[in-house]
Amino acid sequence: MDFYSPGCGGCRALHPKICQFAGMNPDAVFLQVNYETHKSMCYSLNVHVLPFFRFYRGAQGRLCSFSCTNATIKKFKDALAKHTPERCSLGPAKGLEESELMALASNKDLAFDYTMNPLVLPEAAPTSPKLPLFSPLVAN
Repeated sequence: MDFYSPGCGGCRALHPKICQFAGMNPDAVFLQVNYETHKSMCYSLNVHVLPFFRFYRGAQGRLCSFSCTNATIKKFKDALAKHTPERCSLGPAKGLEESELMALASNKDLAFDYTMNPLVLPEAAPTSPKLPLFSPLVAN
């Protein structure tokens, strides 16, 4: 998961590299979460610095979390190589940690019936290539 803000220079600078990695790893699912739109959820998940990334895998749940920039992109590349889909665990998806679920459940700003058009990024987001929110990241 890529937590970003349309106004974040580091997020905009890193965006083309993340799209490139998505194109080179078609079996991995890349998702974006707009920090500005989902600030309350990000606070509940302890996301306070951008750009921020989380890697999840099936029954194992969250594998790692970190922030990186173009200067430290090797951190992202290494995590992607380490947690490739070929190493998927068997079993049902674990999802969020219990503490994360509790933080989200107690967050009064969140509506759990929330739906959004997943096909369009906000206008202030990076313009090329476009990435849908909450769906696989695809390089155009």
